[in-house]
Amino acid sequence: MGIIVRKEDFAEIKLLLKEQKKKIILCHGVFDLVHPGHVIHFEEAKAMGDVLVVSVTAAEYVRKGPGRPYFDDDMRLKFLSAINCIDYVMLSEGYTVDDIIEAVEPDLYVKGEEYAKAEDDITGKIEEEIKLVRSHGGDIAYTTGRVFSSTKLINNALPALPPDVKEFAEGFKQRYSMEDIKNLAERMQDLKVLVVGDVIIDEYIYCNVQGLMSKDMGYSTRYKYAEQYLGGSLAVARHLAAFCDNVTLMSVVGQEENVHSRILNELSNKMRVDMVYSEVFETIVKSRYVLLNEKREEVDKIFAVNNLPTPMRIDDMALDKFKDKLKDKINQYDVVVLCDFGHGLVDREVMDIIQGQAKFLALNCQTNSSNYGKNLITKYKRADVFALDQKELGLAFSDYNQGEEELLVRLSEYFGSCGWLTQGSKGAAFVENGKLETYPAFTLKVKDTIGAGDAFFALASLAAASGASIEVSTFMGNIAGALAANIVGNKEAIEKVNVLKYANTLLNI
Repeated sequence: MGIIVRKEDFAEIKLLLKEQKKKIILCHGVFDLVHPGHVIHFEEAKAMGDVLVVSVTAAEYVRKGPGRPYFDDDMRLKFLSAINCIDYVMLSEGYTVDDIIEAVEPDLYVKGEEYAKAEDDITGKIEEEIKLVRSHGGDIAYTTGRVFSSTKLINNALPALPPDVKEFAEGFKQRYSMEDIKNLAERMQDLKVLVVGDVIIDEYIYCNVQGLMSKDMGYSTRYKYAEQYLGGSLAVARHLAAFCDNVTLMSVVGQEENVHSRILNELSNKMRVDMVYSEVFETIVKSRYVLLNEKREEVDKIFAVNNLPTPMRIDDMALDKFKDKLKDKINQYDVVVLCDFGHGLVDREVMDIIQGQAKFLALNCQTNSSNYGKNLITKYKRADVFALDQKELGLAFSDYNQGEEELLVRLSEYFGSCGWLTQGSKGAAFVENGKLETYPAFTLKVKDTIGAGDAFFALASLAAASGASIEVSTFMGNIAGALAANIVGNKEAIEKVNVLKYANTLLNI
């Protein structure tokens, strides 16, 4: 029987084991569902030494997609502690196993044979782990027992995936493999991408609702704290930079020092910003007063305030500088990702420059409360791919005699290109050559839907620009949307490793 210990308490145990000349073996994983393959792995590992330590990745750091791990930390630790060949069990609190390696200093770090080839490791961390083990005097070893998959067993034996997602994955797997997805990710990396669009700072003001005001009909709330996130085109650029080594954002912002420092500090070092700084225009800030449902980890919006100018336009001096930059540099990029939030940056001349000179144009033209009915995607004449939501599609043609599917086909014919319709909990639809298909939402577990559509657009567009089929591009976009729906606002960008791991989860069926 294994003893569950905290890594902080293992120091004294380790000293005693070292004094007794015991050979310490370490195994690490998620171990979401312990199966015969795991038991064989542990038995082979134990045979290589005297003491077997098994560590488990804490749920907070598991990157297999929403709803994983299926079993919580306590349950997974309990599973493992019941296996006779295991001596100690502990929790790893990080995305890597570094904390456990430092605490245990194993003589051997033992992995399954599927990790023997570093290029097969989706996380790309196995070589770093081996290096750390060796720096402490240990080494790596591999077991050779039969390989099973907890993910596959959970997908097929437990209600971990909604039935429509499971059915979709079974069909998709017949046409595409995980190797196809990994190859696509490599192709994405080499594209030169220009992101153009309104910069927005999203402010979330967390509060508790106390009730209605005693003499008015408004809410009375108690302030808790506030956070600001990089939104608008900044969020899209951050998602792209997770996959691409050459991403440039071009836009106009105000002179606020706090905004400048936030942009420089929080953007990926793989990203470039080519900004015009206006003496007149204020950087757009959208403040949302929100209530955090801590039990379900969901964010409910109470009301919103913004500082958008009236009329919504940028001063001529700043906008002219922006246009000159755009004309001068747009031809240097393989892809232009246009995020038109309708807040003054993209006027008719900017549209003409981009439509006339972009080598590949991915278009997203958004409707919101400040531009309702005035920022329609049909003001554009060209898009190599496009994405919009249900409200935006309905406004594009204002035809109540046609359903969403007919309108999406009609918009595709208008542009002569492929496009996507994001449908929230229903998933996403795409159209190609007049043919329409729908994909289910890959998760119904949601923290906050703000930013999910932008993440979908970013990754689906990048995949399409890399030569992926519309099916695979939709698959990648749907994963990005599912992951982003479990991030509060635009607090974080989606990560490449998380997308690949979730793709592997869905294809492991």
